[in-house]
Amino acid sequence: MVLHNPNLLETALTEQLGIEIPLICGAMYPCSNPELVAAVSEAGGIGVVQPLSLVYAHGHDFRDGMRLIRALTSKPVGMNVIVEKSSKVYEERMKLYTDQAIEAGVRFFVTSLGNPRWVVEKAHAAGGRVYHDVTNRKWALKGLDEGVDGLIAVNDRAGGHAGPQSRERLLEEMKDLGVPVICAGGIGAPQDFVEALKMGYSGVQMGTRFIATEECTAHQDYKQAVVDAGEADITLTERMTGVPVSVIRTPYIEKTGTKAGPLARWMLKGRKTKHWMRTIYSLQSFWKLKSSSVRSFSYRDYLQAGKSVAGVKAIEPAGDIVRSFARAAEDASS
Repeated sequence: MVLHNPNLLETALTEQLGIEIPLICGAMYPCSNPELVAAVSEAGGIGVVQPLSLVYAHGHDFRDGMRLIRALTSKPVGMNVIVEKSSKVYEERMKLYTDQAIEAGVRFFVTSLGNPRWVVEKAHAAGGRVYHDVTNRKWALKGLDEGVDGLIAVNDRAGGHAGPQSRERLLEEMKDLGVPVICAGGIGAPQDFVEALKMGYSGVQMGTRFIATEECTAHQDYKQAVVDAGEADITLTERMTGVPVSVIRTPYIEKTGTKAGPLARWMLKGRKTKHWMRTIYSLQSFWKLKSSSVRSFSYRDYLQAGKSVAGVKAIEPAGDIVRSFARAAEDASS
């Protein structure tokens, strides 16, 4: 499928969000520091705040962190809300952060891993939009039933919790649903961006590419590992969250393996126990990532990244990356 719009940069995403370039800097724990979020928005895309990263990895009071971002850019920013019901305390904290984000002017929310209804209600009441992470048509329809405004189609080349299907298959499944569909996964170079837009996607979401930036506060060795890695260096591990996560293959990964242990596998099969096991994994990963990838580095780190590492050739300013992608789309439109 080839897009017929002569201007690839004018899409349903840019129209809905009031941005110049249909490019989202996806939320990443622990890599979504305020300076990175703001730099992408200031360059014409939209950076997305990861609240746990903002508060726990980078040490900001949530409101203070939002004020810092607003001091760096007046352009639109978004926020990620993981809506899985791991605990009542967690859910109430996410609702508080969402209210505070709306107070700070955020009108774009990306939801994942659960029912987005309460986020939709809060966002829509403030005139905002909600896009939901999905990996197939089934979950897309469930999200639309709950009122989301767009879909972030997570494909098999994504970092973090990658999906099982290709970007081509996902678009084919969702293009008739009447909402913007965003390509998430495998976008590391300007040509990848152009190809996704020409296929008919309304925009792209990138995470891995923005780790290797000057503004990202991840450890320099993590950034360099993203630059040095190729597709063959990306593997899936269940040992971070209980759900397969894309990471760079390291000696530590090779030593510990990528499969959950027997007890964990048993717990992950149960309707209630799977949430307990995922919470245990998440807490383990939380403290490991909090103490490692941002401020220090060791061979025991989990370095999250997707197959888009193939297109990452250097550590660059985030704004330069956004502008180079925009230029490529403009050239392809002329």
